[in-house]
Amino acid sequence: MAIRFDKEKNIFLLTTKNTAYAFEIYGERYLRHLYYGKKTRNIESNPQKYFSFSPYPEDLGVSYSPDLFSSEYAFWGMGDFRTPALRLKGADGTGVCDFTYSSYRIFRGRHDLDGIPSARADEKTKTLEITMKDSVTSCTLKLCYTVFSDSDVISRYMILTNKGKNELEIEKCMSFTLDLDRSDLDMVSFWGSHLHECTYERAPLTHGLRSITSRRGSTSHQFNPFFALCSHKASEGFGDVYGFNFVYSGSFLCEVEVDQRSQTRVSVGLGSENFGYTLAKGESFTSPEAIMTYSNTGFDKMTLNLHDFTRRHILPEKAVLAPHPIVLNTWEGCVFNIERKLLVDFADEAVKLGFDMIVMDDGWFGKRLNDNAGLGDWFENRDRFPNGLGELVRTVKDKGIKFGIWVEPEMVNPDSDLYRAHPDWCLHVPERAPALSRNQLVLDMSRPEVIEYLKDSFRKTFHDVPLDYFKWDMNRHLSDVGSAALPPEKQKEVYFRYMKGVYSLLDWFVSEYPDAVIETCSGGGGRYDLAMMTYGIQIWTSDNTNPYDRTDIQASALMAYPAATMSCHVSDPRGSLASLDYRYKVAVGGMLGYEFDIRKMSDEIKKIIAKQIKEYKRFERLMRRGNYHMIASPVKNDYSAYYYVNGDRNEILLTLIEKKGCKKGETRRLKIKDAIPGVTYTDKYSGVSFSGDDLRRGITLPLSGEPDSAYLFYLK
Repeated sequence: MAIRFDKEKNIFLLTTKNTAYAFEIYGERYLRHLYYGKKTRNIESNPQKYFSFSPYPEDLGVSYSPDLFSSEYAFWGMGDFRTPALRLKGADGTGVCDFTYSSYRIFRGRHDLDGIPSARADEKTKTLEITMKDSVTSCTLKLCYTVFSDSDVISRYMILTNKGKNELEIEKCMSFTLDLDRSDLDMVSFWGSHLHECTYERAPLTHGLRSITSRRGSTSHQFNPFFALCSHKASEGFGDVYGFNFVYSGSFLCEVEVDQRSQTRVSVGLGSENFGYTLAKGESFTSPEAIMTYSNTGFDKMTLNLHDFTRRHILPEKAVLAPHPIVLNTWEGCVFNIERKLLVDFADEAVKLGFDMIVMDDGWFGKRLNDNAGLGDWFENRDRFPNGLGELVRTVKDKGIKFGIWVEPEMVNPDSDLYRAHPDWCLHVPERAPALSRNQLVLDMSRPEVIEYLKDSFRKTFHDVPLDYFKWDMNRHLSDVGSAALPPEKQKEVYFRYMKGVYSLLDWFVSEYPDAVIETCSGGGGRYDLAMMTYGIQIWTSDNTNPYDRTDIQASALMAYPAATMSCHVSDPRGSLASLDYRYKVAVGGMLGYEFDIRKMSDEIKKIIAKQIKEYKRFERLMRRGNYHMIASPVKNDYSAYYYVNGDRNEILLTLIEKKGCKKGETRRLKIKDAIPGVTYTDKYSGVSFSGDDLRRGITLPLSGEPDSAYLFYLK
């Protein structure tokens, strides 16, 4: 059973295929965490030792002190001085809360999260719901544990209901607390900036609090919500690794605290700086979900767990089951200089080369001749498309190629008809001039009338346009966060309500255009998160298409997210055939696309692109659905080596990429542990054969030390 309750020991046990998670009811009212790790039958309660200066309830005495207790969910103000998961301000104004155990239930499936994206349940999914009560505030708290057994993932979220007579304020909200009885761990996380997302960082834990956070209204380029804790010597194939992530796209907080007893507390959630919520009498609040996984055999297994979970339960089914289109995007080649003839010419060339789709990027609507005007005015520019958008798209599609379009629904230019009509519809603070970024302001997506305006605009503009693809962009972070539609005491809700508004519009796009697919983007990887992945077939991983930089970005991203989520484009090789080859071999780490003015490419380059596209389509399914394994990380080596393998293990794509400054020589042994012993694999490029046993033991490959050097081995 995935979830069971031992009535004799008062222990809840959650099991996945390879892991176990356990906690107990202590003193008949508190929830004490016992274990998270490799599946085992021997889980027992251990006595707690009392430390001086640690408060305790009078009736339980020194056997229970909140400050030393391994809590399942941590509350503010009752003697636990570590970071809390929940802080409530009720009628007494103190923020103190003390929830105690009331009941539990186990059911198939999972809770809906009230307009927030979440992982899909399947026939095996089960949920444990623990109900707790606070006698002073009269609130009930449901702690929910949804078990995705085959992926070795447990998700956690909470539902708080105000059953008291007075409204109260949620001052801090985290989706879970996890107290580990150890601190001999390193923390792995991704930091970065626009154009340099997902920079790998690993450092040992020290006593005190460490956090990664975004205050930007989006998950951000600066910090991705994924992180891992691992034993000091953990590697790809060795050691304990705990992986965590957050299924949300707005501001977030991940905290890791090592306390006085060298225990480690982990929590993930909305935090407090960019979040607050007033809960009226009878109202409920549901948090986003956070996920956790565990591997006792290193990072490779953690990665496989997260990839499997994302494919099974996060990505739309069409993103996993159907080939992703190979797109030719207009942006880097044309910027805003697009019009009907250009798109038709693009289509003529793209069809010849085997592209699946052309995507018309920014510049097709309103007075959008540059980034100074037009955002918010979602109607086609008739000067550029005199016969209308529908005529253009039908003309292109009649040539045998699909058509996609760029939108940025969340933004508005001050120079737009929308802003002139409704200046109060942007986020702003009264009597303060809002700051611009990229000459744009942010629409107040917390307002239902804004969402309805956008729906109506897109419905009118696209009503006779047979679109196949939307690229949804978001090109600035949130500042001046205030809403004219909310009273002063509710202004801290705007960040959360904003994201719920964005999700509601995305839900509408999915239902209104069921035959189209969505790629999400935020100036590249500014919202590269699990919640956005529930809507789109892939995400534009970075605006940086330099292949040397992308090697590092993609290697980090693939630690947590499968290739099917990652949009990787080949940009202009500037006439260099070696550069074109290198850019392609880097890009086939994910879902392939191209980004340049195809009309300006030489016949020789076009011929090579056609060959690349044909070749890629032979193994696209392998990367979309196969298992990914890092062999040599570019963080630790001057080259990168990894492979994808299918479920039957009879098809392997091995990639070797030399980084800038790579020295001539040989790789260390590249071990393909999934090769089948006793079987011969033949490389479809060179015709060279390898035995499965040799591949498992490891092969060494030559490094040229020359710029733009990369190699593919397609082994079958």
